[in-house]
Formats: sequence, structure tokens, C-alpha cells
Amino acid sequence: MKLYECVPNFSEGRNEYVINAIKEAIVSVPDIKLLDVESDPDHNRSVFTFVGTAEGVLDAAYRSIKVAVELIDLNKHKGQHPRIGAADVVPFVPLFDSTMEECVELARRLAEMVSKDFSLPVYLYGYAATRPEREDLANIRKGEFEGLREKMRDPNWKPDYGPDEPHPTAGATVIGARKILIAYNVNLNSKDLKAAKRIARHIRFRNGGLRYVKSLGFDLPTKGMVQVSMNLTDYEQTPIHYAYESVKIWAERYSQPVYESEIVGLVPLKALVDVAKFYLKLNDFKEDQIIESRIYDGWTLDMYLAELSSSEATPGGGSVSALSLSQAAALISMVCGIGLRRKKSKDHWEDYKNIRYKAKGILKRAKELIYEDTKAFNEVMKAFKIPKEERGESLKNALIYAAKVPMETARLSIEVISLIPKLKEIAPKSAISDVYVSKYQAIASFKGAMENVKINLDALDECPEKEELMREMEMLISEFKKYEGEEDN
Repeated sequence: MKLYECVPNFSEGRNEYVINAIKEAIVSVPDIKLLDVESDPDHNRSVFTFVGTAEGVLDAAYRSIKVAVELIDLNKHKGQHPRIGAADVVPFVPLFDSTMEECVELARRLAEMVSKDFSLPVYLYGYAATRPEREDLANIRKGEFEGLREKMRDPNWKPDYGPDEPHPTAGATVIGARKILIAYNVNLNSKDLKAAKRIARHIRFRNGGLRYVKSLGFDLPTKGMVQVSMNLTDYEQTPIHYAYESVKIWAERYSQPVYESEIVGLVPLKALVDVAKFYLKLNDFKEDQIIESRIYDGWTLDMYLAELSSSEATPGGGSVSALSLSQAAALISMVCGIGLRRKKSKDHWEDYKNIRYKAKGILKRAKELIYEDTKAFNEVMKAFKIPKEERGESLKNALIYAAKVPMETARLSIEVISLIPKLKEIAPKSAISDVYVSKYQAIASFKGAMENVKINLDALDECPEKEELMREMEMLISEFKKYEGEEDN
């Protein structure tokens, strides 16, 4: 399974409107999952972490940069963290079966897109760097936004993509490919910024400190203390506990007590296992001794089926219908993906792109509906536990919600079926069976969802909302019949 991580850093950690706008741009992409958002008002910086397919992370990164360029003005930006851009740094990270070479290609594609569309200068860094001095992000960011125009006048610091002068409000963007990085900070119970900077200088590799450690000292006004902020660029070579112990030793040297440490964003399980092994002196401890790693190692489908086959009422038919919908949409996306890879299908590429975009949007929503149906059923059961004379409004609202969820599944099933006729015309012969399987999955999804709509409406007393849902149900059934009778061959 190929999965890619993207961890863009934006120069905004205080304005909720801007942060939410970037978040909405990212989650609007069907092929990604947003894992984490970390915003720091002192650094005035937000870090987003999302994973997905190659095309998904590329699209989400592009959309988020577009929002940052539109909404962030670095002329007004103040914060502790060094930066040269509104979308300051955008790294791609290979996960599972993906490769660093593929991440480098993603970085180059994104750099070309944003430089062209937004008139944005772009530097490539890390494994994507075009010259040795640009491998290190700190070298590119030296001088920050305020010194960027002067820096670009030096031929050695001409951007890799885009104009040779900063964007007037968004500066420049650094895009690259790297290994998993751990952002790790140690906060000192002190306001001595000079001491924090000295400690940071002692432990960073550039000044003779720990290999794979980048470090800076910052003031944290909101906490009334200072911070030694670190990036561990290879946590297997320089683990978290090495960094912590080094900071602690130098902090004691300068009489600066350690108050706490923190991890910004996400961290690999192995990194924490290494910390536990060191401090607990664990002998021959292995990651597969962790119960969660045993449970989740390839068992997602098995766990779902085990839960489905249990004596519990959830997940039930509504969730299964949504699962069928997700499989139908995923198959359509797959067929279109195959078509887009075939040069002899070039005349149909635009159709493939449009159909695939619609299918992926449906897939994203279908995955949510799997869990929403269970939630809706649980709300109904919760309402039934209220004393009969008091449950009226609660039960009514729960039943309406429980009918609306499968109604949406049914509606999206028709949307999937409506994509089939055109796809049948242009699909590669080798994938035509998948088109039919998609249709049959969508038909099953529609019929199963409608059964769930009916059972909830039957339990609902007469009311305007019930009448409206009944009309919508009849309309969907009528529309479905137009497609159900179509010839399959």
C-alpha cells in the first residue's frame, strides 16, 4: 500500500479564521485524511499533518497553499519562528510502500504548479534539493522574509521555480521531500532567552552537537518561560531521549531547570518505544509486544466483520449499505485511474478525470456514512430508554436523523449508478467487469439503504418532516428505476 504524508507549515498560529480556511481547503480533498493540526500563538505558526494517495496529498497541498497566499500577509506577521513564506515549508514524506523518489517528484510537481499559478518563488530542499547548500532548510530560511529580496539578488539564491523576487505578501515557499521528522521541544522554567539560545547552540549538529538535530532557543510569552525547540531529522539515529538528556545536561550547566517537554504534531510509535526501552532498561523488548500493534496490524477488515457478525445491533444494514456504496465509488475511481494511465485513452482523459473526481467525493462521504449510521441507530436506542411520556421530541428527532442518513446513502448510490453509462463506453476492456461490479454494489447499496429509511419512517409518528422524507423517498425510488432497468450488456 502506497501512502504519502505531507506536513505543511503556515505562518499563522493566532487567526482562527485563516487556520480554519486552510483546514477546510485540505479536508475538501477526497483522497486524504487530516491527522493533526498544531497551532502555536507564540511561534505564530500552524503545522498540518495529512496522509493520502499521491494525487490526494498533491491536491491538498496545492489548495492549502492557495489559501495561505490569499489570506496571510507576512508584512504584518510577527512570531518567534523563522519564516520566509506564508506557506513556509511543505515537505512530502514516504510511508509504507511509497519511495523518497516519488516524494521528490511530488515536490517538483507542486513547485511547478504553485510558482506558475500564484507567481510564487519556490526553493526545493531536503532530498529534492537542486544543490547541496539547499538540502538544509535553515540555509534557505536564513535572513527570513525581511531579507528575502536582497537574498534573491545573489545568483546563488535564485529560486528553483517562479519569479526572482518575493511575492509581495506571501514571500517564498520551500517545498521538499524528507524522512519522518519529530518536532520536539523542551521548555525551561526560566525567562532567560540567552541561556535557551546557548543550550540550543550546544546541541544542534551545525555547531558540533548531536547529529540529526536542528535547534533554536525561543521566548514563550504566553507561558512565561523559554524553550529549546528541536527538529529530529532522523529519530532512529538520534532518538528523543538523546535530545532530552543533552538539553537537560546543558540546562543544568546554565542553572536552568527543565519544566516540561512536548512533541508537536505526530510521532512514530517506534520513537516512543525507544524512549521506553532506554528509561525502563527493557531487555529485548519488541514493538509487536504492544497490544495495539497486534490488533491493528492488518486487522481492520477482520475487526469490522467480527463486529458486524456479533450479537450487537451495530454496525447494521445501514452501515453495510454505506460500505457497498464506498466500494462502488472506489471501483469507479480505479477504472478511471487505469484509463488515465493509458496513452491510447488520451481522447477520454477529460471524461476519466471528471468521473473520477465525482467518484472520489462520493467515496469520502460514504466512508463517513458507515459510522454515521451506527451513530444514528444509537441515538434512537438512547431515545427509547427515556420514559415513554417524556421521549416524544427526542425520539422524533432521532428517528428523523436515522432516516436521513440512509437516505443520503441512497441518493449517492444513484449518483454512482448515473456515472456507469458513460464509463461503460470508455472503460478499458480489461476493467469492464469492474464497472459492472460497481453498478451491482451501488444497486445493493440503494436497496439496502431504502430498507433502513422505511423502517425508521414507519416508527415515526405523522409529522411534516415525515411527509417530506416520504416524498423524497418516492422521488429517489422513481429515479432509481430509470437506471435499474438498463441493459447490462
